[in-house]
Amino acid sequence: MEGPIHPEEHREYTIKIIPHQGETVHSIRLSRNVFKYGLASLAAGALLFVGAASFAVYSSFSAVSDAQAISELQQVNTMQQEQLAHLAKKANALQDEMDQLHQVEQELQQLSGTAPATEEAEAANHDGQGGPWVEPDVKNVNRALDSIHQRLERSRRNLEDIRAALQEQQQFAINQDQVNATIPSIWPASGEVSSPYGLRWGGSDFHPGIDIANDYGTPILAAADGVVTTAGWNSGGYGNMVDIDHGNGIMTRYGHAEEVVVSAGQTVRKGQIIAFMGSTGFSTGPHVHYEVHMNGDVINPIGYLR
Repeated sequence: MEGPIHPEEHREYTIKIIPHQGETVHSIRLSRNVFKYGLASLAAGALLFVGAASFAVYSSFSAVSDAQAISELQQVNTMQQEQLAHLAKKANALQDEMDQLHQVEQELQQLSGTAPATEEAEAANHDGQGGPWVEPDVKNVNRALDSIHQRLERSRRNLEDIRAALQEQQQFAINQDQVNATIPSIWPASGEVSSPYGLRWGGSDFHPGIDIANDYGTPILAAADGVVTTAGWNSGGYGNMVDIDHGNGIMTRYGHAEEVVVSAGQTVRKGQIIAFMGSTGFSTGPHVHYEVHMNGDVINPIGYLR
């Protein structure tokens, strides 16, 4: 037995389509269930359309954003590669400068005597090169820079040693020059040795110096640096005489001068004119009588002359 039929189940909906004025009005009758299902389908379709449109918009923006991010990363990577290549180039140039500095350092070591020539120095004359090609990166560039830094430190220490050695040699040379300046090593006048040091005249006379003969007025020179202790006439046979104290127990004497041009207490330098040749005192002709005294003893001047 069928149940009662509700009037709402047979309710209908009419949809009228009204065109422009003067045209036929169309009517569409839909049952309640059809209208309900149609409305639901329309709503579902709208939702699907909105979702699809939203996804498409999101995908489009996401793709644009990803492309922009990739482009920015590529730009950053390119800049980093360029900077790294530039840094590697500078490191290579610095390495070349270090090689040149090392060569100079070895030459200075040999000149200063701080180190003998080594196989490494001899190998620097060859230019053979090889090995695999490796693209510079942060790791190997930093390693190269660390190696250069270590070589710089070694070179700095070596150059400090060389400087100290050169300063020591320079000071020694200065001291040696000062010593040499006070040693009577030059001839006190130009001319000929007319009478040597020692016994003469058949052993009847001891000559305590040497006689150098030349023309009147020939310059007489200080044989070394020193201080004049005597300048003037000597009554013991030397005539016009000059004595010079050179320190360290050394004294020189110059006799028979025609004229003396220095005075007692005056400091003179090696090679300075102190008098002019003459024949004063016990003399047979123009000459200079030259003596060298060591700690009060008269010695042969020839041992000092060069």
